[in-house]
Amino acid sequence: DVTEIEEKEEQAKQEEQIIKEQELSNLLHEKRYLRALGLAISLDRPHTVLTVVKAILKETDGKKHLEENIVRLRKDQKEAVLGFLVTWNTNSRNCHEAQAVIEILLKHEAPDSLLQYSGIKSAVESLLPYT
Repeated sequence: DVTEIEEKEEQAKQEEQIIKEQELSNLLHEKRYLRALGLAISLDRPHTVLTVVKAILKETDGKKHLEENIVRLRKDQKEAVLGFLVTWNTNSRNCHEAQAVIEILLKHEAPDSLLQYSGIKSAVESLLPYT
């Protein structure tokens, strides 16, 4: 019977999730936005990524700080953010943040580089009606 082993593994996963959530909360409180973005992306939490983006934009020189943080993300993280912002862009409350991130990606990524992103075609098709 492996039920007990599976329960322990599930409990360990839940504990790890709680620890990561606490770490994310601490990073936001400490204004360590790059690490917070990376952690929220790795947890696959689009709303949390949006919260981090909004927190950055509220800072003095927020657009500049957002740009610095987005540029420093890895390619796979940028792909994830692109997927998230497609959804953000459909909501009028979050479209400004989505547009700010799109602007940064378009400004700092070469067109050939953007074409290598997974899901770029569907992302652009989804963004066009709302942009």
